[in-house]
Amino acid sequence: MTGMSAEARASLMAWRRAERERLIAERLRLPVEYRQQASRQIADRLDAYCRERGLLAPGRIVSGYWPLRGEPDLRPWLARLDEEGVVTVLPVVVEKGAPLVFRRWSPGAQMEKGFWNIPVPAAPEEFIPEVLLGPLVGFDARRRYRLGYGGGYFDRTLELLQKQGRSFHVIGIGLDETRLEQFEPLPHDIPFQAIVTPTTVFE
Repeated sequence: MTGMSAEARASLMAWRRAERERLIAERLRLPVEYRQQASRQIADRLDAYCRERGLLAPGRIVSGYWPLRGEPDLRPWLARLDEEGVVTVLPVVVEKGAPLVFRRWSPGAQMEKGFWNIPVPAAPEEFIPEVLLGPLVGFDARRRYRLGYGGGYFDRTLELLQKQGRSFHVIGIGLDETRLEQFEPLPHDIPFQAIVTPTTVFE
């Protein structure tokens, strides 16, 4: 937040924390059936979006996520991609404050507990994703900025991929209820190419 006063920075961070807590609580209050239907709708919309852009060729590396705290569950979609020969991977925190690494996942893969007891693939081989799905706590629809959980892991990962000159496509995944009015991004925030909700693709 270059040029921002300490008071303004503190105010922005407090707003982000409050919005994060509010949005997660609201998401968890949604009926399970509603969230399941939303996950299926997102998967259909995401699949069409990716196939129209040639992002799902066999051998392409696609990173999903293990759903937590009411997030849309795209594991059935990832399983279908795995059957088609797409390399499906999940993010793994290996060190606090460091970028994520990505390990192979498919239905039935051996899992172990990672940071915060999140299940992660046990096989240690690492992959560099070409398509990354980022779960959203909230999002700025017009500029496609993500409000995440506050740890910065996803942001550091995208920054590293950029510095390495990697070509990648990053897509935010969230519910319509998590849409926010335009908000102030942090200096390290990187806008996504698209955000997919049950009803809309924001590009």
